[in-house]
Amino acid sequence: MRIIDSHAHYDDSAFDKDRYALLDALFSADVEKIINVGCSPESAEASAMLAEKYKGMFFAAGLHPDHADEVGRLDEIAAVCQNKKCVAVGETGLDYHYENHGRELQRIAFEKQLRLAAEIGKPVIIHTRDAWEDTMELLKKYHPQGVVHCFTGSAEIAREIVKLGMYIGFTGAVTFKNSKKARAALDVIPKERLLVETDCPFMSPEPVRGQRSHSGMIAYTLTAFAQSKGVSTEEMAEITAENAERLFGI
Repeated sequence: MRIIDSHAHYDDSAFDKDRYALLDALFSADVEKIINVGCSPESAEASAMLAEKYKGMFFAAGLHPDHADEVGRLDEIAAVCQNKKCVAVGETGLDYHYENHGRELQRIAFEKQLRLAAEIGKPVIIHTRDAWEDTMELLKKYHPQGVVHCFTGSAEIAREIVKLGMYIGFTGAVTFKNSKKARAALDVIPKERLLVETDCPFMSPEPVRGQRSHSGMIAYTLTAFAQSKGVSTEEMAEITAENAERLFGI
């Protein structure tokens, strides 16, 4: 089975004790490629270092909404994006759940990164939480190539995103017993627009929910995809791998 984890955070401190041993084991097994996603200038640099170490590791560089107050450092993100293994701008977006920074500042940071992605010809990786109206407004304004990751929206919103030509990523949360909304959205998304991701170390799928997530657990999420689409887990792995390769140019 060929696995591409389209969204991971192996630079997170949760992996400090065994990061390289774990990645060595994953790349020696079914995991072919991983996109490590930067959320700040520092994590973008750390992601670039991981990508330099592993042939199958690629990365993205961006300012997560939690780092919207660092929009003045966007030139640092733009510089890291010049790295040949940087495949996307992100993650960026809007998060109104905690509102660590005001909505206007988040929106400014998000728009600047959408423009950056257009300027350098890279897709975007989008985080959105409790901010669907504003997110969709900006996606319709800028029409970026990219993915809405860790999707939590409705089937109706999923259809709108697909109409824009974008991809949708799901984590292990789609396997949760109370994930009826996510499964309803999954059901309406064409196979060729799906990406599978861990968002590790978060969002471990059933039956390993609560443990530190890693790319070796992605088969459980792929099985949920496969059940929705009426194909085997192995076929779904290949489909999502091809989708990731197409979107990110890897």
